[in-house]
Amino acid sequence: MWIRRCRPWGAALSDVRLERELIAEVVPVGVDAAAGGSAAGVGTDAAQARAEVGPDEVDGRGRLLLPAFADVHVHLDSTRLGLPFRPHTGAPGVWAMMLNDREHWRQAEEGITERVARTLGMMVARGTTRVRSFAQVDVDAGLERLEAVLAAREAFRDWAEVQVIAFPQAGLLREEGSARVLEDALRAGADVVGGIDPCSLDRDPVRHLDVVFGLAERYGLPVDVHLHEPGELGRFSADLILERTHALGMQGRVLISHGYGLWDGTESQTRALVERLAEADVATATVAPGGRQNLPLQLLVEHDVRVGLGEDGQRDYWSPYGNADMLDRTWQLAFTHGFRRDDLVEHCLAVATRGGASIMDADLPRLAGVEDRPGLAVGDRADLLLLDGETPTAAVMDRLPDRTVLHRGRVVAEGLELV
Repeated sequence: MWIRRCRPWGAALSDVRLERELIAEVVPVGVDAAAGGSAAGVGTDAAQARAEVGPDEVDGRGRLLLPAFADVHVHLDSTRLGLPFRPHTGAPGVWAMMLNDREHWRQAEEGITERVARTLGMMVARGTTRVRSFAQVDVDAGLERLEAVLAAREAFRDWAEVQVIAFPQAGLLREEGSARVLEDALRAGADVVGGIDPCSLDRDPVRHLDVVFGLAERYGLPVDVHLHEPGELGRFSADLILERTHALGMQGRVLISHGYGLWDGTESQTRALVERLAEADVATATVAPGGRQNLPLQLLVEHDVRVGLGEDGQRDYWSPYGNADMLDRTWQLAFTHGFRRDDLVEHCLAVATRGGASIMDADLPRLAGVEDRPGLAVGDRADLLLLDGETPTAAVMDRLPDRTVLHRGRVVAEGLELV
């Protein structure tokens, strides 16, 4: 199959040939980049362009060609997208927010399996073909929420690649039986072992991390730890995570999510932590929060630390934010970091696409620097997004709906609708 008249990462008009699920060839079409700077600049109206495209071709219409998005931190099991809006009722703090969610999640106007499937479909339609989702497992929900996410993973296996994290949102030590439920979730088919705030929530970081890493070692699975803890407490937990990563030889298989308090120390503390993350090959994922210390994105990529982006909850009982669109979240990543230069905004796109993909697939090269624009070379898997925009930065600013999404070389969505 050919993708005709597209602009890889905003470069000159090209034709891209796919063989099965891989990019096989990228051929310039001989039109100067200045002349093909937008769909209008191609010099052919949409009707004529469609008439020139064969049955085994996709018409790029001068649009940008980018790698598809990878959302590596999302809670599909708590979504309320598509349901009536409800006022936020959560109280401050992880435990209080968890109790609020526990009180309400079963009362939604629609079953959890349907909610999860609809949200995953919305994500694919907007350009996300790699998804790493948490599924809460605790003594209240048992495996019910996990099973809904596993069902969506199976239902969308031809539209997206989904990894499921068994996530002990309520901790592992505060309620009897929590660790047993977490292990049951791994037996049921979860792909990743989750953990959360070993100091501030469970108040026993050694026991908490012993359970998490012990299960990871037993089942041969990676680890993803939510870390909301502030300042020195968060850095202490991170040190314990790094220590276990080295001890168990789990380099490249551990991720710290959020890490809100890791980056509010001195410049020397920040640089030292980045170097330790690099040495242990521990990745991190952000949801681009406002009002907090930002990740040192440029420093992390300079040290080959893998960084991914996610939407977190999506209009759920934790927060009214989130709309299944990673292009919006890419804008938020750039905005919260105060980026204005095109290269830095485009770097946010690289983090949101191949940055996250390298977390889900350790065999993929990580971002090589702020200027790296990977994902569209010969041999890359054809998880692709055709997107309207004059430049990649303009596309992030405008976030237009004219999108075509490909997963493993097949068109799976067009104009924000699943195919």
